[in-house]
Amino acid sequence: MKMGIIGAGGVGSASLLALVMRGSACEIIVVDRNRERAKGVVADLQYGATLSPAVALRAGEYSDLASAKLVIITAGINEKAGGATDRGDPAGRLKLLRANAQAYREIVPRIVAAAPEALILVITDPPDPLADLTRRLAGHQRVLSSGTFLDTLRFRFHLARHVNVSPHNVAAQVVGEHGTSQVFLWSSARVAGMPVTAAIDGDPMEFRRSVEEEVRYANITIIEGTGASQLGIGMATARIVDAIVRDERAVLPIGSFHPRYGVTLSLPSVLGRQGVYRAFEPEMSKDEANALQRSADALKHALAQLGD
Repeated sequence: MKMGIIGAGGVGSASLLALVMRGSACEIIVVDRNRERAKGVVADLQYGATLSPAVALRAGEYSDLASAKLVIITAGINEKAGGATDRGDPAGRLKLLRANAQAYREIVPRIVAAAPEALILVITDPPDPLADLTRRLAGHQRVLSSGTFLDTLRFRFHLARHVNVSPHNVAAQVVGEHGTSQVFLWSSARVAGMPVTAAIDGDPMEFRRSVEEEVRYANITIIEGTGASQLGIGMATARIVDAIVRDERAVLPIGSFHPRYGVTLSLPSVLGRQGVYRAFEPEMSKDEANALQRSADALKHALAQLGD
């Protein structure tokens, strides 16, 4: 499958590296407003790519996206540049929406003009409202956001660390917004069929608070150390792409538009070549269901501020 990546910054480069290592595409076009940066990223990576499954890498223009089946958008300002690194600010990543929406108004029409049949995957923060904006700009429904897939991986990681098992053996999900209103489905979190909270020592409520804080603000912790959160989302992006290009029908918590909520948000979804085939609404406690509705309302409010 031929695909494109828009944005050769930290997240775009990390995504490209992960895609190459996994052998996710036969041809990848990298587009950046700084053509020299795109050329440099491709030049750097192409040598190591000889160790991976065969792939053609090329720095190009939007016109080079013709016939691409998937286009990944990573372009935009990140949390540090956009001032979204305050744990006490309930807006979180949504602070980046106005600035990155402006970039998307330029990017999306150019993608659609070059590759009208392409599925569009939004990675830029905040991905959920940007996916809704992308749907409007593109004039079609073939738009996904990376959603809470990475949050779910972080949730499983921290649960596994506390219980001292492999993350592969933890069943737990985060739904809703990829942001501060995300919803942790504790009621269904399990290890070997046992509720996670029953598998730990100490106060369950303090355990929950600690894990939620670690997951919800993981991006800020990373930024405080390295200046940008990019490697994890790059690897998560490549896994999402694999499910699409191989038509896996894998069930992942990924963002798509849900008429019931009126916005793009994440629910466990069957993912394949045509995008999301079906979304499941898992069994939730009353508190979790109410929190999911609040998450949807927060996203609606953010979109309303754009005025599009």
